[in-house]
Amino acid sequence: MSQPRVVFDGVCVDFPTETGPLSVVDDVSFSMHENEFVCIVGPSGCGKTTLMNVLAGFTPPTRGVVLLDGQAVRGPGRDRGVIFQDYGVFPWLSVEQNILFGLRLASSKTPANERAAVCRQYLELMGLADFAKAFPKTLSGGMRQRLAIARAYAAKPEFLLMDEPFGALDAQTRSKMQNLLLEVLQREGKTVMMITHSVDEAIYLASRIVVVTARPARIKAIIKVPFGYPRHEGLQETTDFMNIKAHLRELVMAEYEAQQMLGSANS
Repeated sequence: MSQPRVVFDGVCVDFPTETGPLSVVDDVSFSMHENEFVCIVGPSGCGKTTLMNVLAGFTPPTRGVVLLDGQAVRGPGRDRGVIFQDYGVFPWLSVEQNILFGLRLASSKTPANERAAVCRQYLELMGLADFAKAFPKTLSGGMRQRLAIARAYAAKPEFLLMDEPFGALDAQTRSKMQNLLLEVLQREGKTVMMITHSVDEAIYLASRIVVVTARPARIKAIIKVPFGYPRHEGLQETTDFMNIKAHLRELVMAEYEAQQMLGSANS
């Protein structure tokens, strides 16, 4: 196997509190390879988003290091596109202007004479061409999330970091967005880290699943998903899918129970 693109090496994150440091992430080590899709699952509030923020460059590790192509992550970069659960689009800009925004930043390498064509490409790819002049408030939740993905993709990041991107969507729209994401990744090719609470979503999308413990986040298990790409919804009805789901749910639910016990002990 080729050298990993991303390496978490003994990463710890402590947050200061009035009573002293609060350990949120503790001694996390794992790697991600080119075009790999890694899902992080675990209880709410366990430190999953903090892990993503360390790779994004938003949160520095207290101890340990995250390496990206052998270099320590020191801050955000155009090589990493981040998509948040709350869509992260600018309500005062139209759909078209939202996509163009990232292309006009100083960090963008897209020449000025190519920006309009790139914008049109992603409008069409995400099925938003008919809504180019519309404002986000007029769009459905699924369309706003497509816009967030289009804006992130237009900047051509090598890494896509997604924090519960479909968590606020209804089941049908969520399923459509999952399939659209897989289609786009087949065309574009990205290395992806996704935070999700959905066991089904993690198995359906990921090539590997990292299960983390109740806070502080530690690696509990890393599960290799045995299904190739492209994937189809019928996969979720197979015996193999159901077996992995049962095993993964057992791992995650044990950590929810541990977290509840910790909360009771501290109350």
